Amino acid sequence: MNARSLARMASVLLLTLAVATPVLGQATELGRQTLGRPYWHFFAAYAIVVVMLAGWIVSIGRRLKVVERRLPELDG
Repeated sequence: MNARSLARMASVLLLTLAVATPVLGQATELGRQTLGRPYWHFFAAYAIVVVMLAGWIVSIGRRLKVVERRLPELDG
């Protein structure tokens, strides 16, 4: 990953956190419920999988771009 894609992913994460923060702070009955410590590893695992999938998709896009650039050379 280059610096631009990392910066883009960081800005999306910050935007998501900025949008989700007011929702998390609501003092409703649902907002007061907690899942407890044992379940946080599931959220961490899903976050890792989502980041890995995003990296994989970016990697595929880069390789596809290289192939599309080389295709006219091979046809010629």
